[in-house]
Amino acid sequence: MKRTAAKSTTEMLQKIENIEKEVMGLKLTLLKNLTPSGKKLISLKGILKGVEITEEDISFAKKSLYGKIGA
Repeated sequence: MKRTAAKSTTEMLQKIENIEKEVMGLKLTLLKNLTPSGKKLISLKGILKGVEITEEDISFAKKSLYGKIGA
């Protein structure tokens, strides 16, 4: 009789632990979905409308970015 009671108690404790793990997983999932990611998407569509970029502009940009490393 004591073995059956101990076994059922152990099983109940394991079930409770499993439920706690599931609840924790649900909480984390909910928090991930509710909290903003902090990353706001910025659209660059149309930002350079009417601007002409020349080879000279590209060359100047490359020099300013890579000039110190010899590229």
